[in-house]
Amino acid sequence: MDNNAENILMDREGIMEIIPHRDPFLLIDAILEMQAGERVLAVKYVKEDEYYFRGHFPQEKVMPGVLIVEALAQAGAVGILSMPANRGKIAYFGGIRDAKFREKVQPGDTLKLEVTLDRVRSRAGTGTGTAWLDGKIACRCEILFAIGK
Repeated sequence: MDNNAENILMDREGIMEIIPHRDPFLLIDAILEMQAGERVLAVKYVKEDEYYFRGHFPQEKVMPGVLIVEALAQAGAVGILSMPANRGKIAYFGGIRDAKFREKVQPGDTLKLEVTLDRVRSRAGTGTGTAWLDGKIACRCEILFAIGK
């Protein structure tokens, strides 16, 4: 995994050309590496003023695990929807398996989001998502997705 956030392949504007997510629900800030349909490495800069920190938890701000999984899914969606056959389509969650959370993600953290697309079919597939925090696994899960029109 490349830990150099300086090498940005795609910024938020480029990401928004591929996936439909917008603020406050666009949870990835840049794509660092990508082999469309195979692997994506994205980054999320966790900021102090993220909307979810107002209630999760005010006394000890922690990024909700479900939003870490969503960030992984968004990164994977960029990889799937960057394939020429899927341009202009939308990717939907089909399921999440074996999600494990190992590190607490807080304001000021930089979360690296790596998704390997394990099985890609014309209308569905699976991927393995790993969220890295300072070189340690913060979250790992299997993501099932469907591709819509």
